[in-house]
Amino acid sequence: MTDSPDAPACPLPRRHAAGADPRKRDQILAGAWHEFMAKGFDAATMQGICRAAGVSKGTLYVYFHDKEDLFVALVEHRRAQIARQLGAALSVPGGIEARLTAYAAALIRMQTSPDVLRAQRIVVAMAERMPDLARRFYDAGARQVLGGLGRWLTEAEAEGLLRIPDPERAAHQFVELATAGVWRQCLFGIRSKAPDPAEIDALAADAVRVFMAAHRAPAPGT
Repeated sequence: MTDSPDAPACPLPRRHAAGADPRKRDQILAGAWHEFMAKGFDAATMQGICRAAGVSKGTLYVYFHDKEDLFVALVEHRRAQIARQLGAALSVPGGIEARLTAYAAALIRMQTSPDVLRAQRIVVAMAERMPDLARRFYDAGARQVLGGLGRWLTEAEAEGLLRIPDPERAAHQFVELATAGVWRQCLFGIRSKAPDPAEIDALAADAVRVFMAAHRAPAPGT
């Protein structure tokens, strides 16, 4: 008995163009992250990344041109996750101080996390020999984070919540205030453990207090 010509056809599995399958790309990134974190940039190899990701070299090179391209893609992938977390912090209920405090706490947790510190150390070690890698790392991470905070500060000033003559500079200053005394100690191994929640809350509160003293909008009529 033949199938009716009017019967619906079984849908064929979706085929992705070469280098366009997001699941395969994520699989490669996961393997590459494990390889880079375990061995550093220099010692990591494309062959080792293939083994960690469970893909062939041919597949790997369809998605990424070289090791530098893959490392920056990893940073961009992590940056997107971080940007979502920091953006959510700026949307918590409460006033301007509550939101800045949530942002500062999220930033401290991110900057002192083992994975982020390891990636930063890799780039610092490579900066003189591969300045383009350092620039791409900065553009994919710090510049994007600072740009997002700067735009939020600009909107806060437009709403009369803050007085910010230079939002870009203010964003840099707020990040430095939030991470002062803790991030560099973690980066250089002076501290072997990330700050605990109580210290993070205290650091965030201190940063917001100093920042607001400089940028609080004057009350109407004053």
